[in-house]
Amino acid sequence: MTDFAKLTLDQFLDALASSAPTPGGGTAAAVGGAMGASLAEMVAALTLSKEKYAASHDAVRPIAEAARLAREEFVRLAREDSEAYESVVAARRLPKETEEQKAERSNKIAAANKHAAEVPMRTARAAVRLLAALPDLAAKGNPNAVSDAGAAALLLDACVEAALLNVGINLPGIEDARFVAEMQKETADLQGEAQRLRSQVVALVRKNF
Repeated sequence: MTDFAKLTLDQFLDALASSAPTPGGGTAAAVGGAMGASLAEMVAALTLSKEKYAASHDAVRPIAEAARLAREEFVRLAREDSEAYESVVAARRLPKETEEQKAERSNKIAAANKHAAEVPMRTARAAVRLLAALPDLAAKGNPNAVSDAGAAALLLDACVEAALLNVGINLPGIEDARFVAEMQKETADLQGEAQRLRSQVVALVRKNF
């Protein structure tokens, strides 16, 4: 498995544009989340490095740390998402000549599909967690970088939506009705929360111009 973090931007985009099944939308979602987290880090750094914004430092410092940790998590999730899909492909290629093989293949596919839904759900959760800190960053961070806080929110919201599409596409292959219902409920909850937070941040940004 390619470590996407080690690729140049052009190399990653070429891999994304290729006919290979990975990297795909789930990996792209996580990379978008990493970009949003990086922008949040930048806004925090531009606040913490300026003494004139000292009154905001205590509020912004934990956001900087949360953004750094989120960026690292998104990079891991970008790789895990591709690995999860490749596990689904491998399970589908298992032999199915005998009843025993068919049963084993079915079990492996079900487990792989579950994992392939769980990874992008973790991506969406991570994005919403960081999004929850961005209203404070937009309100208390360096006002010269407030548009960057808004861009971070939009990227994180896109990350949520894209990741949840990748959750949904895997649910029809899962027979565990309780698991599917829980994933569907969490999808709706995360979508609503992400949209609310994104709108809040964008409104705060637009007050500046």
